[in-house]
Amino acid sequence: MKIALKVDVDTLRGSTEGALRLAEILQRRQAQATFLFSVGPDHTGRSIFRMFRPELIRKVRRTSVVQHYGIRTLLYGTLLPGPDIGRRAVDQLRQIGRDGFEVGVHAWDHVAWHNSVARAGAKWTRLQMQRAHDRFTEIFKCAPVVQGAAGWQMNTEAFAFERELGIHYASDTRGTGPFMPRLADGRLAVPQLPTTLPTFDELLGRDGWNPSNLHEALVRETRHGGDHVFTLHAELEGGQLAPTFERLLDAWHAAGAEFVSLGQYAASLDLSQLPQMRVGQGRVEGRAGTLAVQGA
Repeated sequence: MKIALKVDVDTLRGSTEGALRLAEILQRRQAQATFLFSVGPDHTGRSIFRMFRPELIRKVRRTSVVQHYGIRTLLYGTLLPGPDIGRRAVDQLRQIGRDGFEVGVHAWDHVAWHNSVARAGAKWTRLQMQRAHDRFTEIFKCAPVVQGAAGWQMNTEAFAFERELGIHYASDTRGTGPFMPRLADGRLAVPQLPTTLPTFDELLGRDGWNPSNLHEALVRETRHGGDHVFTLHAELEGGQLAPTFERLLDAWHAAGAEFVSLGQYAASLDLSQLPQMRVGQGRVEGRAGTLAVQGA
């Protein structure tokens, strides 16, 4: 059983603290993973404008957002100016790469992408992606080959532009297994390695799941084997949920799992044989709003 670990790093705090803690946890277990960075401004506080959705209010109550992200982070972009992650955390981001982990693009402005891309036009979408691509290249001295969209939010232009930017494979969607996205005009986008498992924040506070037993829910999801992509967040699993994540890694290891990066997972596949499928909008239990999901 291969489990590709995909680490979304959304914030300055996640970049300077959580990502490094996760790297240390993974190194101790000789586990691989892909770290996807937001490299522009941290405007986490602007997510308050989504707070009026009833499902998001329920999520905030379940997951203790203030506890995991911190008051300062939740004020960035509103009462506090949004710090430039790619400038402020450049040493920490480079350290992750030097530690031997695969690195890729998450977003330029995580909140702007999450809130706007599903309804955005081509010009806005391309500008956001180009900015992220250019800043990543500046930081790591090489162009990114992997991308994972913030909040699993995408549009047709974003799928098409990934290929133009030289992205080799991506994890922008939720689904059941690797596939080739077929766009409405018949073009094929880059191979998708969708997140196949629920995330900690989707499970936390539901059905009796708490930090002490949360790992058991993921072990149940993988009890029949098969390969998976698991998304974690530097701010959660690299923060107060780190002990829970360590328990999960140990339980998966005991079940025979191999922890790989997205790149290693892609290299194990015959991409020419992947099914061609459309991407639609769908809901995932425990997460607010609609996401880009593997379709028919």
